[in-house]
Amino acid sequence: MKKYLTLSYLGSVSALGVATCCVLPLAMMLLGLGGSWLAVFGKIAAASYYVLAISTALVAVSWFVSHRTGALVNLKWWLVGSTAITALAWVIVFNEAQINDYLIMQM
Repeated sequence: MKKYLTLSYLGSVSALGVATCCVLPLAMMLLGLGGSWLAVFGKIAAASYYVLAISTALVAVSWFVSHRTGALVNLKWWLVGSTAITALAWVIVFNEAQINDYLIMQM
């Protein structure tokens, strides 16, 4: 059961990282941390929906397996946290343009 929980969190954190790939460079530029290395994020953005879909599937499998094995009582809050991280990643991806516009206005 621990491996599903670990996979769930690994997928959630990677989804959050991929979701912030287009927002993070603007935030770093706002803080004065710009540079040519920020071009790396463009390559990551191409795979963002795939990583988010895989992450969502991992979280769903973790919920299902923990329910089937009866471990849901012990792991409920860990799974809620993993689900919240994945949901935050989806919110960031769907509101990316508005977040970028806000950050540009702050420059």
